[in-house]
Amino acid sequence: MICILQARINSKRLPKKVMRKIFNRSILERVIKRIKKSKEVKKIIVATSNSIQDDLIAKFCKKKKISFYRSNLNNVYLRYYKLINAEKIDNFIRVTADSPLIDPKIIDKYIKIFKKNKVDIVTNTLKRSYPKGQSVEVINSKIILRSLKAVSNNKNDQEHITSYFYRNKDRFKIKNISLKKNLSHLNFSIDTPKDYDFIKKIIKQSKDRFIGLSSILKIAKKIK
Repeated sequence: MICILQARINSKRLPKKVMRKIFNRSILERVIKRIKKSKEVKKIIVATSNSIQDDLIAKFCKKKKISFYRSNLNNVYLRYYKLINAEKIDNFIRVTADSPLIDPKIIDKYIKIFKKNKVDIVTNTLKRSYPKGQSVEVINSKIILRSLKAVSNNKNDQEHITSYFYRNKDRFKIKNISLKKNLSHLNFSIDTPKDYDFIKKIIKQSKDRFIGLSSILKIAKKIK
């Protein structure tokens, strides 16, 4: 399975957040390192824009020998559409670059569920119970390719590539995965300076070792 990792520089609340470092490693690098622990993901492609600001991301990918693709800044849907066509991708897993604590076990679990079921999307974001920053979507490329016209006049759908499918969930085969306990109030993604400081504390408490979601939750509880 290919993982398309969505990344950009021009975040408003925390400028250049994906390239900000936590203990000598950028947030983007941390996300990539965690995805690489997946047993099901065979290739990572960083999907970024052709904006001059995102030259930083392209430079990083070249240095680390990570595949990347550049296209539209604001029309993220079109960026995915072009990438899928260019790389002839049948199915892919979507992760965003503001999730430095993403659990690869969740990724593997969802890919296996996707492979066993004839569905268009396996997700944990249609009805949220997972913490923010643990969002994973496995998507059949066919629905992206055939829905381009449908999202062409909706800016929200162009920016958030699965919003069209979730809004029209009765037209698609979508399997939502939920936790027994609702943890959607927790945030392990980075959008603000406060988020950055919180994630940094978790990584420091873990001594910068790899830990899964259960251990992340235990540390986060102590910090709060």
